[in-house]
Amino acid sequence: MPEQFILIPGRTSRQGTSLNEGKSTAEYQNEIGTLQVCVEDMQRLGLTEGDRVRLWNDVGDVTVPCKPAPRDELPAGLLFISYGDISSRLMGGETHCSGMPDSKGIDVYLEKVS
Repeated sequence: MPEQFILIPGRTSRQGTSLNEGKSTAEYQNEIGTLQVCVEDMQRLGLTEGDRVRLWNDVGDVTVPCKPAPRDELPAGLLFISYGDISSRLMGGETHCSGMPDSKGIDVYLEKVS
């Protein structure tokens, strides 16, 4: 059964350091393509590291592996993924005249992919 979450994309230091080697490296692609979920939500949903989950909203639909977020860095109900191609697929195009679409607090649904 899908559950609603709030997705908070952002930058990570690992993303920045791997970018020095290039966006096509496995390390960079792994960083921007792996969803972080708080440990309590992972346990409640029966998820283990590497499980694939589907995220979707009215803008897009993506399937990514997940991993537990570092302890005390992500509260229950919030998800994190590094900025990149995957996170962009879930952002709307409205920029409110700023040139940058809303990229924080994105409502998404999550379900485990069998």
